[in-house]
Amino acid sequence: MTTTTPSRGRRRAPTRMERAAGKASALQRPRVILALLLLLGLTCVMLLDGYLRAEVGGDERVRDGASANKVPDKVLNGGPILTFRNGKPVTQTIPKKTIVLTFDDGPNPTYTPTVLKILKKYDVPATFFLVGSMVSRYPDIVKRMVAQGNEVGIHTFTHVDLSYQSDARIKREMEQTQLALAGAAGITTTLFRAPYSSETDAIDNYSYPVYKKLGASGYTSVFVDTDSDDWKQPGVAKIIKWATPSGTSGSSVLFHDAGGVRSQTMKALPTYIAMMKAKGYTFTTVSGAIAKNNSATRPVTSTGAAAGTSTGNVEAGAQPSAAPSAVPGGTGGAGGTGRTPVDSAVGGTGTGNNRNGTRQTSVLQGAHREATGMTLYEGKALIYAVTVAEWVVPGLAAGLTVVGVAVMSRFGMMLILARRHYRQRNKRRFNWGPTVTRPVTVIVPAYNEKECIANTLESLAKSTHPIEVIVVDDGSSDGTSEIAREAARSFGMTNVRVIRQENAGKPAALNNGVRSASYDIVVMMDGDTVFEPDTVRHLVQPFADPEVGAVAGNAKVGNRNTIIGAWQHIEYVMGFNLDRRMYDLLRCMPTIPGAIGAFRREAVLAVGGMSEDTLAEDTDITIALHREGWRVVYQEHAKAWTEAPASLKQLWSQRYRWSYGTMQALWKHRKSLTDKGPSGRFGRVGMPLVVIFQIITPVFAPLIDVFTVYSMIFVDFWASLAMWFAVLGIQLLCAAYAFRLDREKYRYLLMMPLQQLAYRQMMYLVLIHSSITALTGGRLRWQKLKRTGEVGTPAGAS
Repeated sequence: MTTTTPSRGRRRAPTRMERAAGKASALQRPRVILALLLLLGLTCVMLLDGYLRAEVGGDERVRDGASANKVPDKVLNGGPILTFRNGKPVTQTIPKKTIVLTFDDGPNPTYTPTVLKILKKYDVPATFFLVGSMVSRYPDIVKRMVAQGNEVGIHTFTHVDLSYQSDARIKREMEQTQLALAGAAGITTTLFRAPYSSETDAIDNYSYPVYKKLGASGYTSVFVDTDSDDWKQPGVAKIIKWATPSGTSGSSVLFHDAGGVRSQTMKALPTYIAMMKAKGYTFTTVSGAIAKNNSATRPVTSTGAAAGTSTGNVEAGAQPSAAPSAVPGGTGGAGGTGRTPVDSAVGGTGTGNNRNGTRQTSVLQGAHREATGMTLYEGKALIYAVTVAEWVVPGLAAGLTVVGVAVMSRFGMMLILARRHYRQRNKRRFNWGPTVTRPVTVIVPAYNEKECIANTLESLAKSTHPIEVIVVDDGSSDGTSEIAREAARSFGMTNVRVIRQENAGKPAALNNGVRSASYDIVVMMDGDTVFEPDTVRHLVQPFADPEVGAVAGNAKVGNRNTIIGAWQHIEYVMGFNLDRRMYDLLRCMPTIPGAIGAFRREAVLAVGGMSEDTLAEDTDITIALHREGWRVVYQEHAKAWTEAPASLKQLWSQRYRWSYGTMQALWKHRKSLTDKGPSGRFGRVGMPLVVIFQIITPVFAPLIDVFTVYSMIFVDFWASLAMWFAVLGIQLLCAAYAFRLDREKYRYLLMMPLQQLAYRQMMYLVLIHSSITALTGGRLRWQKLKRTGEVGTPAGAS
């Protein structure tokens, strides 16, 4: 006798099914990641859009009335141009008979282009202090602004009071605005004006350190001498009056081209410019004023180098350092060689190229630096990202509005049709025709159902309708067929046949049962399902109507005493059964549940049996019957108790298969959209309803939740929370009505808020995962769920 002993170092080779399962699992992981990345990407787009609109990270605090005892007097009493040399403040005034026209808070798509037209018409330059978020949203306006010869400065990215912000936030506000300018116009700037600032005497102990830190980084802070107060909308005459400097003194004048309604400013500006020109004033930019000061007090050598120093002034057009340290990509500037002194700083030449092909800047734009390297590329990337957000977020908002209206309309339609269905089918005089009493065949496909098959057969043994039971063992390896035979003997069931076949899948097992059936009506149920005694009798009564080809029963969750089970119970009662009542009246039932359904045997054979083309063979056969002209109805009194997935992993696996299979079935029968008769009715009524409310709407639904959370955090918490509870209330109303129709206990509805927060999100991700799988052409095998056998007699499920 020879005994063969396997070598210790060798491992068993995986079977074909194990290899296929491993391959399918490997293919699914990237799609799950892609689904999550898609949702994450859309969330980031929303956050970016909210940041641009100051909804994310917005800070509306404005400091007022703070002490200024730590601010040097020469700063408080100095001119509107503040720089720092070696940590010491230097201020400059505007030359006499000179106006530095400044505009804050732009660009604005309505008013800024109008301002630019006026400036061009009167041939005057201006300095625009721009909000970075607005620059990123309207880059073309900024590009035009710079090309026209105007100068730009930073007004932070989100228009916050920097005296309240951390050093990191201040740095971020400046850097992001510089990137926006780089992406929009290819430049950075050394000019800065703080939001909510005015004259230098308003600098306090909290804002001064900010100016000092920015000065150390190379920024020139610009204030105002004369404020038009146009934001108050006092009228054109007062705007002009308040913007006019006294005597012949020069002035840094403040207007606004954004931040509110600026129609009065647009009317006042042409009159103001003409009036000041008539008085002999010239207009320049901040850099132009610095250059004019310098040309009046210091000689310039042939190489453009200063020949001396002058207290209170800096070099013509130059800043305290070559460029702000926050803008490492900025190069060039106004302080190089070959600069021409300013005689009359009216107008401007903008930017251009010198003989060496490098970009040079006019004196009027002396604060500008050419953006290069990563600064330029990051700036363009920011502009692109903002452009995407500007298109995507409003589009999503509009789409979600449509989805929300559609969902609410669906709820209303379901309630109306469900009530009509219930009243119609529960009338005393209602009947399908002569009572169906002839025997029927019950087919039970089973694969490794050792925990459940005995309970299933026990429930069938109590049937009040004559039945033949065919158990089709689809190659089980756990002794399912033996357990079935033993259970049949123990229950005294002589009407049970057990057919064993090689593993070929559920559709093949059902087809085997249909071919072996002795009667013209076949009832199909799952191997983990139990029937009530009257289930079969109720289920087959609609066949008294010769137009009925199939009947959908009322599937119930038996293991509903867990959180996951309770969530699925709500879904079954509210989602599935209300839907089926509606679809029944519309004559476009999309799915007969695998747990409980009845068919005319001839109808099943006529359409080729249960197809293996899709993973949702129940949906596939239902649509096929519609297309053959059969009517499919819902029988609410035929109840089946099924074991729902008990873990999130199993639930994901089951719903992924369902949703993907449904998509496959809809695609397979897409030609019904153009068919005539009953097939066309399903194609033009049932299919759009399924696509809209079982695919498109759920795909967008996570965004509704994201929008809600976003609004609660960044917009209006209480209003958003109230809206969420209002929608939840409508859903609770629909669910309560569904529970009432099915005579279910209302206590499970206490789980509904938690279901909306957790369970629904998972279902959305499953559907997105399935959609990506379908779009990428993936394949998915039928997956067996682990059973516990805890669903016994129906009496135990309440």
